[in-house]
Amino acid sequence: MADQAGDPLFHSHDPIFNRKELLHVGHVPDEDRIVGRDDEIESVAAEVGAITRGDPPNNVMIYGKTGTGKSLISRHVATRAQDAARTNEIDCGVLYIDCSEANTETRATRQLALSLKEQTDYQENIPVRGVGTMEYYQHIWQILEACFDAIIVILDEIDKLDNSNILMQLSRAREAQKTDAYIGVIGISNKVKYRETLDERIDSSFGHRELFFHPYDASQLREIMRNREDAFQPAVLEDGTIELCAALAAKKHGDARKAIEILKEAGELARRTGSETVSEDHIQQAQEVAEINRIEELTSGATVHAKLALYALASRIITGDRETYKTREVYERYVGICELVATDPITENGLYRQLKEQAFLGVIESEKTGGGRSQGSYLLHRLVTDPKHIVKAVRRDSSLEELPTYDRLSGTESPSRAHDTDLSSFS
Repeated sequence: MADQAGDPLFHSHDPIFNRKELLHVGHVPDEDRIVGRDDEIESVAAEVGAITRGDPPNNVMIYGKTGTGKSLISRHVATRAQDAARTNEIDCGVLYIDCSEANTETRATRQLALSLKEQTDYQENIPVRGVGTMEYYQHIWQILEACFDAIIVILDEIDKLDNSNILMQLSRAREAQKTDAYIGVIGISNKVKYRETLDERIDSSFGHRELFFHPYDASQLREIMRNREDAFQPAVLEDGTIELCAALAAKKHGDARKAIEILKEAGELARRTGSETVSEDHIQQAQEVAEINRIEELTSGATVHAKLALYALASRIITGDRETYKTREVYERYVGICELVATDPITENGLYRQLKEQAFLGVIESEKTGGGRSQGSYLLHRLVTDPKHIVKAVRRDSSLEELPTYDRLSGTESPSRAHDTDLSSFS
């Protein structure tokens, strides 16, 4: 077989990227590349730091919008705590679980057990299927007893778990004499009200502190982007691209992850089009792609009614002459949409709660406004993105793909592509 470097099908030198790994979502950068999160690092370290001295750590829940550094800081602090513990001759492990993938207790415990085995010389076989959750817990306790003084478990997107029993099992393991090892749990969620979903016994047992991460501002995003410049070949990034990328991300959502994705996608666009540099035009195009992906990601785990609420607001904006609408106006449109997809509507108060959740995630903005003595106060809702992105994201749900497209709603669809969808509710 010909050597890849000599095969004309493959380039031995990437003309755009130099260290592409710096732009990967899961990459944990060196400390000097972490920007604007000194206070957050100190706060997380204060909760788990006792583990480095052989004392029990606190459990902690970290809340914040996507791309605010929750996962990055958790992994960074946990790794530093592990190193500090080992310096003090304390055997400390770090385990990371993405609960959007390991979304059941069985899957999560299986991943914990397998990860622990990978870090040790544990000889027993751990089946990947065909056994119950409790067997995985038994493997976890056995490995901890044999190999560790303490572990830090990071449960990312913890709200995606089908139940929270794993929190009770981990937090009570020492008390229940399952293991003598100390276990510290860092839970991460975009949903600030996750604690309200916990069973009282689990909440009491978990006994966690809560930390909140705020979005990055434009100057912080600019510095984060500057710290990724060496992901590209020298002189590939044109003047102004970093500043534009940071400004677009700050204006939309303050999401560092998406800002990095915009930069990466801009590089990919430049490479696909044979450009020798990454220009502001590439950044603009990449931002459009990233914004659609962001909305699709945020709505992927939402309920049908949350999606229909967003679609109702988007369709109001598309077919109307305003950018903001009252909850009542959104609800009236929502009820009509429910009829189109043969779904029973929730109450107006229920819709209000769905909109509040989307406001927290940064998909919409809601502002309380006074309407005078006759109307009292009410909420006005607006999208923080192009309504066509919302329509596309919602229609990705196979049960909602019959909803009118953006072109259909805006009246720009070609007559030859028109269908029988009843648009009377959208008048």
